Amino acid sequence: MEMNAENDPLVAAANVYTFINENDRLRVLRVTFRPGDTAKTHRHPQHMAYVLKGGRLRLTSEGNSQEMDLREGTAVFLDAQDHEATN
Repeated sequence: MEMNAENDPLVAAANVYTFINENDRLRVLRVTFRPGDTAKTHRHPQHMAYVLKGGRLRLTSEGNSQEMDLREGTAVFLDAQDHEATN
């Protein structure tokens, strides 16, 4: 699935994503989850997340869920995917 206005994280999950910067090769977003927040289904190309503050996150994609323990100061690499994320 291609990125479009409906599945762009800044639109579909505007409650947790904010724009930082972008160019023709890279896009930088900040994601901030409060306890219980959910980022509705959105699309990412291959991407990396750098964890500023640790916690647990549940990613649900194509009906499958996985729990992630995110530790402060770590980087997480993820394949391109559509997912919903819940803190």
